[in-house]
Formats: sequence, C-alpha cells, structure tokens
Amino acid sequence: MVRTDLLAFLEMPGSTEWLVILLVGLLFFGGRLPEIARSVGKSIAEFKKGIKDAQDEFRP
Repeated sequence: MVRTDLLAFLEMPGSTEWLVILLVGLLFFGGRLPEIARSVGKSIAEFKKGIKDAQDEFRP
C-alpha cells in the first residue's frame, strides 16, 4: 500500500511554481539564454538527422 501523503511532493508543479522556476532560470541563465537555446536547437536537429539516416539505412 502506497501512502499518498508521502508522495505528495512528486506532483507536477502548478502555474505559480512554473513562473518561479522560469524567473530563477532567467536570473541564472539570462545572459547565456540565446546561446543555450541555439545549442539545444542544433542538438535536436542533429538528433532528427541521425534518426532519419538510421531509418533510411534500414528501409529496403
């Protein structure tokens, strides 16, 4: 039997919590945010390219 009161801290944050997380993130990473977003975008593009190449390799 799982006690729900012990697992209550594992719930998803609400809108207020997301706002606080966003503000703290902006304070810590505000200056580097464009660089981080660019890196994430390049990583996603490379990942998609890798998946496409793998699919093309296994298609007859």
